[in-house]
Parts: sequence; structure tokens; C-alpha cells
Amino acid sequence: MKRFRFPLRPVAVVRAHRESRAREAFAVAVHAYVESEENLAASRARVAHFEAALCSGRRDSFNAAEETHHLQGYRREAAAELAAERAMIAARSAMQQKRADYLEAHRQLEVVRRLETKARSAHRHETNREEQAEFDDFATRRAGREAVKPAARREPLFSS
Repeated sequence: MKRFRFPLRPVAVVRAHRESRAREAFAVAVHAYVESEENLAASRARVAHFEAALCSGRRDSFNAAEETHHLQGYRREAAAELAAERAMIAARSAMQQKRADYLEAHRQLEVVRRLETKARSAHRHETNREEQAEFDDFATRRAGREAVKPAARREPLFSS
């Protein structure tokens, strides 16, 4: 039986490596996106805390210097929240791009894998056909040898 050799094996190896790198890049992008979402949530919590502090400060006596200080802190946190939201949007788009890259690399690898599966199936079919032809040839030669034996040498079916 002839051994199976897939001619596109080097292509499959390169594509598997490319798919692995794309999967790792996608995982890094997902991690960065999750971190940016956490940063945004923390920033929003700080802004909410400042808003609550500003509202509660207005219930008590009004101190302009203190209110100015709180308002500047609130503005800094609001700006940080806006920056965190922009970073999260950028991380999401990067993650979606990495996902698309990974899916494309995976699709290309699957194409080669399907081709290899088809080639293995064709090889197996051809090998089975050749093996059956050898069995048929062997059976034909054996039947031919038994038909050529002289009648004297044949043993009788029933002994008397």
C-alpha cells in the first residue's frame, strides 16, 4: 500500500501558524477591550460619586472655594470618562478587526483541511480499489490453477 502524501502540507502548516497568531491577537484584543470597559465603568462610578458629592454639598452651607475645587475635580473626571469611552470604542473596533482577521485565517485553514480530507478519501478509495484488484487477480490465478489439474490427480468425491 502506497503511503499518503499531501502536497499542500507546507501550506497547511503556514496557515495553521497564521491562524494561531490571529487567535492570540484576537485574545489580546478581547483582553484590552474588557480592560477598557472596566476602566470606563470605574470612571463612570467616580463621576457619579462626584455628582453625588456636588449635590449633597449644595444642601449644606455654600463655600465657593470648596465648590470650585469639587467642580474642577468633577470636570477632570468627566474628561477622563470621555477619554475612557473613546478608548473603549477604539478597543471594540480593534477587537472586531482582530475577530475578522482570525475568522479569515481560520476559514483559510479549513479550506486546506477540507482539501486534505478529500485527498485522503480519494487515496483510501484508490488503495482499496487496487487491493481489491489484487485479491481478484489472486483468486483468478488460483481458480485457473485448479481448473488445469489433470483429472487423474483429482480425488473422487465419494469413495466406494
